[in-house]
Amino acid sequence: MMRKYARVSATIADLLRKRSLQFPRLLSSSPILDHPSSSSSASSSMSSSSTHPVSLGTINEKVLKCEYAVRGEIVTLAQRLQEELLAKPGSHPFDEILYCNIGNPQSLGQQPITFFREVLALCDHPAILDRSETQGLFSTDAIKRAWEILDQIPGRATGAYSHSQGIKGLRDTIAAGIEARDGYPADPNDIFLTDGASPAVHIMMQLLLRSEGDGILCPIPQYPLYSASIALNGGTLVPYYLDESAGWGLEISELKKQLEAAKSKGINVRALVVINPGNPTGQVLAEDNQRQIVEFCKQEGLVLLADEVYQENIYVPDKKFHSFKKISRSMGYGNEDITLISFQSVSKGYYGECGKRGGYMEVTGFSPEIREQIYKVASVNLCSNISGQILASLVMSPPKVGDESFESYSAEKDGILSSLARRAKVLEDALNNLEGVECNKTEGAMYLFPRIYLPVKAVKAAEAANTSPDTFYCRRLLNATGIVVVPGSGFGQVPGTWHFRCTILPQEDKVPDIVSRLTEFHKQFMEEFRD
Repeated sequence: MMRKYARVSATIADLLRKRSLQFPRLLSSSPILDHPSSSSSASSSMSSSSTHPVSLGTINEKVLKCEYAVRGEIVTLAQRLQEELLAKPGSHPFDEILYCNIGNPQSLGQQPITFFREVLALCDHPAILDRSETQGLFSTDAIKRAWEILDQIPGRATGAYSHSQGIKGLRDTIAAGIEARDGYPADPNDIFLTDGASPAVHIMMQLLLRSEGDGILCPIPQYPLYSASIALNGGTLVPYYLDESAGWGLEISELKKQLEAAKSKGINVRALVVINPGNPTGQVLAEDNQRQIVEFCKQEGLVLLADEVYQENIYVPDKKFHSFKKISRSMGYGNEDITLISFQSVSKGYYGECGKRGGYMEVTGFSPEIREQIYKVASVNLCSNISGQILASLVMSPPKVGDESFESYSAEKDGILSSLARRAKVLEDALNNLEGVECNKTEGAMYLFPRIYLPVKAVKAAEAANTSPDTFYCRRLLNATGIVVVPGSGFGQVPGTWHFRCTILPQEDKVPDIVSRLTEFHKQFMEEFRD
């Protein structure tokens, strides 16, 4: 059966090449892909007819080129359908929207970690720390930790600004946590606390990208934060393709090939982005592969941008997370040998505190002069929010054996991670049981990225609707079932292949319903468009 679909896929690829749709729109701003921006004609027509002082033709062109698929057109449609369901129950063939488009655990029912929230509550309202009833409502170690943190905050007020790099005492705690994790020293002065990992990525792109002549090697598929940030800062995304047939493997030969191709076009490649565990692909890199990547960056003089925000989300017993800093230090490389930035966030892991906007980057291998420039850019935003800073320190220093909260904390953490592993397996099996669908194992992170072999008739129907085939499929899926997934073209994919990203985050009692709805829809879709 797969051979049949492979032939169909090849036919589709030929059709697409003829219609210049080889690459997803998110990459249209990258000169190296030789794909013109679709925004120019729209901007010129709007600017000529607009009477407003601001039009598409007069705003920053980099904004027009920027796209962010995980909150794109499919999600906009989902929100409209949700409003219609509220206004008129029964108006659609489903009674709720199931958001599988974004890694937002608590919006789908995941409960926060009790210890973390106890400490946050006490820090936000320190007046209750001295009340007798507090001892009965909060664990003793949460009370103790809150006092320790408040002593480090200026004025003991979470509503106050902090140092632009983050509260020193919290950076000390995070550095100690990194050292305990990796077994190598960490310097609190290397830590920059940020409102989640995204602002840290933006800071580094602002630092590295001077013009379209500067490029960033980025995985395809990728998390669209990177393509968006590269576009906003006027650089060039240099794609390297992960090998789907090898479990989304990262091949050094592919990195070398794309680096040389970029150089031949006059692109000065500044950095390599590696997402481990992978988003949207869910793979976990092996240690040997990580060593090869570190060596590649050292030899080529590239900054290594290590997106490690899913480091707690590992679901297979034969894989473990190892930070790139740990790998580089184990190879004998220090600050003078390799420039490395590691991104971490409190939005992911087992904690899923997306709305608290906490995170950090550990910046190593830069000269003091460049460090001053990074600090200057961070200072423009004054500081990251204090609650996020506190959470980042708690994530890197959770309760330990002997603490009152340790048993409940461990039970909550293990319960969330084991449930995510089960959900990943159920959804993965369900997808692989669908006609013309192949899905690699989710080893880590929070997503599945199945490949769908769409019939030629479906591709032509998508073309008639002036949209990409995977968007066409996802839109039809939403309208029929209420399930929200993101088209693979929002992340990038090999030309002529189609995918979608689906989170594993809906609560376990919702998963059977998702499987049932998806299975029924897919059968009907394939019958409707069968060649």
